[in-house]
Amino acid sequence: MYGVVAVAHATGLVFMVALALLFQEVLPSGAALAWAAAAGLVGGAGLACLYRALAVGKMGLNAPLSSVVATLVPLIFSFFSEGLPHAWRLAGCVVALVSIWLIAGQNQAPSYRGQESAGLGLAVVAGVGLGGFLLLIKFAGSTAVFWPLVVTRAGSLGLMLTMIGASRSQWRPSSGSLGWVLLAGLLDTGANALYVLALQRGSLAVAAILSSLYPASTVILARLVLKERWSRLQGIGMATALLAVAMVSS
Repeated sequence: MYGVVAVAHATGLVFMVALALLFQEVLPSGAALAWAAAAGLVGGAGLACLYRALAVGKMGLNAPLSSVVATLVPLIFSFFSEGLPHAWRLAGCVVALVSIWLIAGQNQAPSYRGQESAGLGLAVVAGVGLGGFLLLIKFAGSTAVFWPLVVTRAGSLGLMLTMIGASRSQWRPSSGSLGWVLLAGLLDTGANALYVLALQRGSLAVAAILSSLYPASTVILARLVLKERWSRLQGIGMATALLAVAMVSS
């Protein structure tokens, strides 16, 4: 798994370098690049902890827990730095958190019963790391978009390569999945660039909440491509996510 992430992040790194050169983006300050490096390291560490939490514990609990914690990190910071939003938008934030939990949750086989607490600590740490990325990239991308993400991807890629070396795990994706891994790297990094642009133009709280609804797109693609069925709770989560978008964007 670390190898898949490493290849995807290497793809995103090349993509961001190409865009930075194409648009002749000015290299930001050293302080901004330092924030970007920190974002890459904490985000990569959060991703590693998430994979471990999903491997040792209950996915239906650890996945939504990490997603909600990741959203809370920049959201709470924005409340202190930007002030509380008006009541309707604040209610939309609460609805969004509920929808993230419902969408990311999955039904588990009976064999997982009794493991409710396994990996919970890792899931929280994963959420803090992923939320730290959402927050730190705000300071890195205040004046530029692509160069900060180049440094971010370089940091997370270095961390993944270190973990591959330490675990001595297989790093090469299978030949049949390589194209999908490359595409995932492009889409993931492209989404990060759009998130930075959103931060430059609007509120941290709104950008963090809306970007954290990404599990909805995963569930939709799983339904369309893999023909997976939605659970009843996931269906409710999709509906509440649409409501949250309308409330937060108002």
